[in-house]
Amino acid sequence: MPTNMTSFARTLTLETNNDSYASGDNGNVEFGRLMDLKPRQIETQLSLDERSINDIISSGLSSPRPPRQLETAKSSECLEALLSPSIRSSAGTPREYHAFEPHPMIADAWERLRLSMVFYRSRPVGTIAALDPEEDSLNYNQVFVRDFVPSALAFLMNGEPEIVKNFLLRTLQLQSVEKRIDCFTLGEGVMPASFKVLHDPVRKTDTMIADFGESAIGRVAPVDSGFWWIILLRAYTKSTGDYTLADMPDCQRGMRLILYLCLADGFDTFPTLLCADGCCMVDRRMGIYGYPIEIQSLFFMALRSAKSLIKADGDGKEFLEKIDKRLHALSYHMREYFWLDHQQLNNIYRFKTEEYSHTAVNKFNVIPDSIPDWIFDFLPLKGGFFIGNVSPARMDFRWFAIGNFMAILGSLATADQASAIMDLLEARWPELVGDMPLKVSYPAMEGHEWRIITGCDPKNTRWSYHNAGSWPVILWMLTAACIKAGRPQIARRAIEQVETRLSADGWPEYYDGKLGRYVGKQARKFQTWSIAGYLVAKMMLEDPSHLGMIGLEEDKKIQKPSLTRSASWTA
Repeated sequence: MPTNMTSFARTLTLETNNDSYASGDNGNVEFGRLMDLKPRQIETQLSLDERSINDIISSGLSSPRPPRQLETAKSSECLEALLSPSIRSSAGTPREYHAFEPHPMIADAWERLRLSMVFYRSRPVGTIAALDPEEDSLNYNQVFVRDFVPSALAFLMNGEPEIVKNFLLRTLQLQSVEKRIDCFTLGEGVMPASFKVLHDPVRKTDTMIADFGESAIGRVAPVDSGFWWIILLRAYTKSTGDYTLADMPDCQRGMRLILYLCLADGFDTFPTLLCADGCCMVDRRMGIYGYPIEIQSLFFMALRSAKSLIKADGDGKEFLEKIDKRLHALSYHMREYFWLDHQQLNNIYRFKTEEYSHTAVNKFNVIPDSIPDWIFDFLPLKGGFFIGNVSPARMDFRWFAIGNFMAILGSLATADQASAIMDLLEARWPELVGDMPLKVSYPAMEGHEWRIITGCDPKNTRWSYHNAGSWPVILWMLTAACIKAGRPQIARRAIEQVETRLSADGWPEYYDGKLGRYVGKQARKFQTWSIAGYLVAKMMLEDPSHLGMIGLEEDKKIQKPSLTRSASWTA
């Protein structure tokens, strides 16, 4: 692994592929083949009911992956040459989607999304976090890596990949700069949490400034930014069919640097990734330190995405071997120890403690008396989910939406587990979805527990913000997960609820209350990812082949090993 990036003096003569969507035949295909589909423009109205995914997807397969254009790589010019010329999109309507029912929110959402676009040297490079004219901007005037993902997917689905390509390249450049907080230097592969563009009208220059956590509240570096970058690179590649971007040396190196931080040998005895509290979308202290489900799901999905993009030459071959080894261990660990259903809860309830030896069942020495009372009434006989965290002597039984939905999309969840998560949603709709989808976590922390864990955080009061607040952006993940699990009717129900008031409320960042009925106390209006999340959910429900750019088929090579029970365990 090189330790320093001497320069970005590399360029690539890209052979542009046709960006138009491939038309297909009318034969039914199974979900595994859906992963190879390129999104298409639907000419007729589709009806998504309670049929399986095999019945609702019909399209032709795209052509096989084109051969890599390795001979086009050069090193004589700057990476700047890779950035496509600017074509400012008008704030008008998107290209025609005949499958869409005429809903006024769609046109409003596209107009707001285009108004949020950020330009660097006259080229679109991302979307601003929020454009609320009534609140101080703080860091909402920046382009966040995780926030841009739904915007990027919306543009890709609408046949506008330029802004996504520019974003990927610009953040790749920012990865190479030295990252220092006080007197401490971060790992070379860390991706920024966000960046802002400063325009100097006098000198007519633009400056891009990145935040790696040194300006963030709590000063926590993001762990998820690098994972989202890899996932988005794959989405761009699947959508456009252009593998030359992922094949370029700098993108290959960028992926390896991210994975180097995650796959390096250390003291940890678990295949999960050890993280600080506030390192992901839940960016304020909420007691998720250790091995939060969101990071593990994103980690798994990023590993699988990188596996499909990294070239098997030089360092790439070694990384691919490490990825395979980690995927096997991580999938078993998550499916076995993070999964909770009625049977598993009963097993934990009957755990023996102080077990020693390799055959111990209660490997984390969880005390059964530590199981919270609410989980016994919450968990239905039919249904299950991945709990928030598992670490020595501690299990966090809370529901975290993003981690569970991304587990479905990355196929960390098996088909049976994905179906069980859908069953849980339907059985606990008021608690997990409510009037304004969707709860980021459940239940809320209150009283003494809230004071101790959050540090009396006034933004994370009960049923608000990250403490069980409702976030409309999660709608796109819900929709994608429902389609992949063959339950699109659940997503349709949530979208219909969103359309009753999200636009009328000014596209807020989040909602408060047990049912999500109230616009959040500190929620910004015209939050870009709330807008983009709705658009992505709507387009994906109307054309499920879009799922191919973000969903991953289950890897049949990842086998579940047999589990040896200890002598103290009883069924």
